[in-house]
Amino acid sequence: MIYFDHAATTPPYEDVTRTIAEVMAAHFGNPSSLHRLGEESGKLLRKAREVCAEALKVKPSEIIFTSGATESNNLALKGSALQYISRGKHIITTNTEHSSVYECCKQLETLGWEVTYLPVNSIGLVNAEQVAAAIREDTVLVSVMHVNNEIGSVQPITEIGKMLKKDHARVLFHVDGVQGFGKVSLSIVESGIDLYSLSAHKWRGPKGVGLLYVREGLVLSPLLSGGGQEGGLRAGTENIPYIVGMAKAIRLTNENWETRARKLSGLKEMLIQGITELPELVLNSDRAGAPHIVHFSCPGMKAEVILHMLEEEGMFVSTQSACSSKQRKPSRVLLAIGKDTETASTGLRISLGEEHTEEHINKLLKSLGKVLKQLHQLKGETS
Repeated sequence: MIYFDHAATTPPYEDVTRTIAEVMAAHFGNPSSLHRLGEESGKLLRKAREVCAEALKVKPSEIIFTSGATESNNLALKGSALQYISRGKHIITTNTEHSSVYECCKQLETLGWEVTYLPVNSIGLVNAEQVAAAIREDTVLVSVMHVNNEIGSVQPITEIGKMLKKDHARVLFHVDGVQGFGKVSLSIVESGIDLYSLSAHKWRGPKGVGLLYVREGLVLSPLLSGGGQEGGLRAGTENIPYIVGMAKAIRLTNENWETRARKLSGLKEMLIQGITELPELVLNSDRAGAPHIVHFSCPGMKAEVILHMLEEEGMFVSTQSACSSKQRKPSRVLLAIGKDTETASTGLRISLGEEHTEEHINKLLKSLGKVLKQLHQLKGETS
């Protein structure tokens, strides 16, 4: 069985699962407790924060641990909107954001905020000029994802961030970095990012834990009130085993990431070449996009059928994103880049990991060709 759904979730490092088990067994103390067991857990928490900060080249005090990117994105957007309501009630984002940003904006609209959803071009990109043109006196926040989770488009984050800091310093800049970290270069500080969300399970860490970078000096209104953990921004006893596991995963992912990204880019190009040689398929991802995501459509066929037929061949792929694949609606992202409804309804996503080889890509392409041939034969028999 070959797993081609790394954009949905990744198999954890063996060292990570081992570490989580060890910490869970030996360090069960509450890090807020004053006794020795609590102090030991507190030391692990501080060390994990330092490791994550080092990987992102930021300060440990700027790292807030959360349950994952959905919570981080909600805290970034709602926390900013509520805290800075005196500045205005206008937010700018794109129409291809992950659902945890998109639906958060929709909810804020019901509460009286105005949201501008910037249109993207045919490869899923916006530009700094578009963002600048949409800014108003009452704009509080701009939120643009680094890498699109469906088609892999890489937004010009640095250009947008520098423009905001130069011309609109009061406007906060949030970036959903989930699909970019460990695959596409980005400097949080140099890009003028105020808020940056990550989820551990996207880079071989555990599910249910993530972080939000909050620039020093920035104040957010907390979504969860209680015991004052995480600098008062995220109440609740910290999940020490998973936080430590995330810290180990972020360190391992950060090591030699450029070599890993180059390998993935080569495999992606090989995969794209094979897909373009199958006339039944329509390529939706741009070659210049992220190195691990390839998205294509199969008009006239059911993507779910192809998915399950590939599964029988030992290949695991996905339709749309994992958060949207069960809704059976046309892809909002594909519609936004100008695809017709049929194309947007028949998409398949292949997302690569460091364990993949050229042999795996060849097997996938061979299986895909076999499945398409079988479907053509079935179509001919029923017509």
